[in-house]
Amino acid sequence: MQPRLISVREPDRPTAAVLVLHGGGSRPGSPMVSPTQLSVLRMKPVARRVARRVPAAATYRLLNTHRGWDPSRTPVEDVRWALGQLRERWGDLPVALVGHSLGGRAALLAGSAPEVRCVVALNPWVLAEDRTDLRGRRVLVVHGDEDRIAPLARARALADRIARTTDVSFEVVEGGKHAMLRHGRRFEQRAAEFVADCLSGRHG
Repeated sequence: MQPRLISVREPDRPTAAVLVLHGGGSRPGSPMVSPTQLSVLRMKPVARRVARRVPAAATYRLLNTHRGWDPSRTPVEDVRWALGQLRERWGDLPVALVGHSLGGRAALLAGSAPEVRCVVALNPWVLAEDRTDLRGRRVLVVHGDEDRIAPLARARALADRIARTTDVSFEVVEGGKHAMLRHGRRFEQRAAEFVADCLSGRHG
């Protein structure tokens, strides 16, 4: 089973591309991702907001091969597959990665691909031992301070390590929980603003 790209916006001549990555925990038997699972649906408004803010970008949502972080094929490999699909379809475009939870982790770990210009991680679920080289990229981490699933402290520690070699912003959403249902507009707006600034060459 292959991962899948779902088009959100496909301009005739895009100047950039955006990949929006969902999260979602593992399930027994490593089941395939369903387009209707909540972790996938949570990213639809994020993707729409980014597409409206960056209309010149080809924007897609990626559906992973498996739920969670299956060691036989991790979401990082799915992102690399998707980047290859974008190259085949559109050529060498600058790319932004926007991910939530495990999708945020995948965005951070796959962000070293040469075409990636910026990474947005929303409530990223990361591990203390995660390592990634994002020199030359811009990174935004937005994390709710009431997230009980993805520890804020681990995300901040990873952001601090990345900040030694690249441009990292870390923003805390007071009262924000993992699902981004409360204060969802704040998460969506910051992702869209950051991607727009990054892909336009602005710094903000």
